Amino acid sequence: MEPRIGVYVCHCGSNIAGTVDTAEVTRFAQGLDGVVVARDYKFMCSDPGQELIKNDIRDLDLNRVVVASCSPTMHEPTFRRACQEAGMNPYLFEMANIREHVSWVTEDREQATEKAKSLVGAAAARVYYHQPLETREVAVNPNTLVVGGGIAGIQAALKVADSGQKVYLVEKDPSIGGHMAQLDKTFPTLDCSACILTPKMTLVGSHPYIELMTYSEVVEVAGFVGNFKAKIRKKARYVDEDKCTGCGVCQTKCPWKADSEFELGLSQRKAIYTPFAQAVPNTPVIDKEHCAYFLKGTCRACEKFCEAGAIDFEQADQFVEIEIGNIIVTTGYASFDPTPIAQYGYGRLDNVISGLEFERICNSAGPTEGEIFLKDGSHPESVAIIHCVGSRDEKYHEYCSRVCCMYSMKFAHLIKEHTDAQVYELYIDVRSFGKGYEEFYNRVLSEGTVFIRGRPAEVTDVAETPEEKGKLIVQFEDTLAGLQRRLPVDMVVLSCALEPQPDTDVVARLFNISRSADGFFLERHPKLDPVATMSDGIFVAGCCQGPKDIPDTVAQASAAAAEVLAVISKGTIEIEAATAVVDERICSGCQFCKMVCPASAISFDEEKVVCRVNEALCKGCGACVGVCPSDAISLSHFTNEQIVAQMEGMLAEPVGKPT
Repeated sequence: MEPRIGVYVCHCGSNIAGTVDTAEVTRFAQGLDGVVVARDYKFMCSDPGQELIKNDIRDLDLNRVVVASCSPTMHEPTFRRACQEAGMNPYLFEMANIREHVSWVTEDREQATEKAKSLVGAAAARVYYHQPLETREVAVNPNTLVVGGGIAGIQAALKVADSGQKVYLVEKDPSIGGHMAQLDKTFPTLDCSACILTPKMTLVGSHPYIELMTYSEVVEVAGFVGNFKAKIRKKARYVDEDKCTGCGVCQTKCPWKADSEFELGLSQRKAIYTPFAQAVPNTPVIDKEHCAYFLKGTCRACEKFCEAGAIDFEQADQFVEIEIGNIIVTTGYASFDPTPIAQYGYGRLDNVISGLEFERICNSAGPTEGEIFLKDGSHPESVAIIHCVGSRDEKYHEYCSRVCCMYSMKFAHLIKEHTDAQVYELYIDVRSFGKGYEEFYNRVLSEGTVFIRGRPAEVTDVAETPEEKGKLIVQFEDTLAGLQRRLPVDMVVLSCALEPQPDTDVVARLFNISRSADGFFLERHPKLDPVATMSDGIFVAGCCQGPKDIPDTVAQASAAAAEVLAVISKGTIEIEAATAVVDERICSGCQFCKMVCPASAISFDEEKVVCRVNEALCKGCGACVGVCPSDAISLSHFTNEQIVAQMEGMLAEPVGKPT
């Protein structure tokens, strides 16, 4: 059937028409080979714009459509759907990007118009050779895997499970809760963090639709959206979870101690321990690295005093395989270690502490039971809180961590609440952007906290005056006063950045997730699809995607759960038709395609010595096509014929039928 092409040029308001002569581009398109009609319209993506296309398909018997407008990422699905609703195969549509590639990159109207003509010509030449493709659907496994048991993972798991769907929640630590379990109060309402988190933790532990797998890690993931398989390593606790009653006698009787990870080394825990009192599950773990039995073959005091007989020194790691349809990654963040910023004296000077350490110190369940002490046991009379430690700094992290200003002001309030100390906040800019945040800033101001605009250059203990003796001296430039100043204080709190977890690169490879330049996981689209990833069926939520506060984390986790439930409720998912295909008659079995495939969509059949493409995983990127030395792989919707026609249409004005 001879192609009958319709070309539609969008003004995009003034986004395109302000730079490109859309009327001239439309006139140009009318002369292209195979073009039956060419029109321009203010907003092609609007309902009237789509109706214009649909009516022309029906009335003019169009069998090809080109839309010249904005990014295909935004609106290619929109126009494909419009074509399909009018009875045309959606793969007989082509889009020319004349906004991001033309009007937004130049102010020269003549050049912009000529380039727009080239792109429209290329699209019309290419669509001439498009072939109808058929998508297919696969069934969706309703089970969901949530990786990470912080507040994001807890929220996502509960939202999915509350709908009656099975959830596997995997957490690498012995208890769920994440960083939120370490906090004292939460800004701006000053709710007790444990008071609002613990009920959710308990609900997760007892939920009939949640299988909680703590002290566990995902070690392998295979499959595709709707049909994933995951292998999970359940590390040996050396305590039988079914027998343990959580009485705590084993911890009381254990004579061996180690630094507590939960308390950031500010206090010690036993060799058999639960991270904190409200841990879920409340089943202890034996730390092999500090247990006398594993080190010397002696002791076993925990076993002797356990009336339930739950201690099992012969326990081994277990590997569990599960089948799921969707995955939500909520692996959280790490707190920036300020040690490399040597001028601040962290780890070298007494009473210079990180923000997370201060959280534990002022927590009533922390190592000092909420009392703020200096190293000598006295209460501080003055405290300096330094903002943006590791954030907004080209040497470490250029991004703003979003929560540092607010938790710094929370610290100021808590110091005032616990002591009579004078508090100084040294900041670059105060960013109190959320609901109730500016009001909290004004509250802290009214409580007498002194805000000083200026990033400190150094924290030292070298006194220059009698008043500075025995003090920490913060040297900084007061940028509002235009003065260099020295501020003697008793304690310095460093408000550290939020950064990606140390194993983020490993997790990214495991789940085939991209990362942005700052190291956090990359979402599919920062505005229109902020929880999906480029791997279908895998979603991200919380601080693993970027720094955010608790309300935003909870909202994003709920959004990820909603995305998963939408897939589950539909029951099937449509697989993209534009995928690679291997001609097994030509394939030499070199496996170059398998090595370069970023989606892990290619497998090798050792019996037939050929490669095969999993169409459900294939993203149609074409990397395999370019690397294949046998020319055995073709890419549907991106054939050589189509690409060559597109190049010819780009380089010269097509006169006759494209060749």
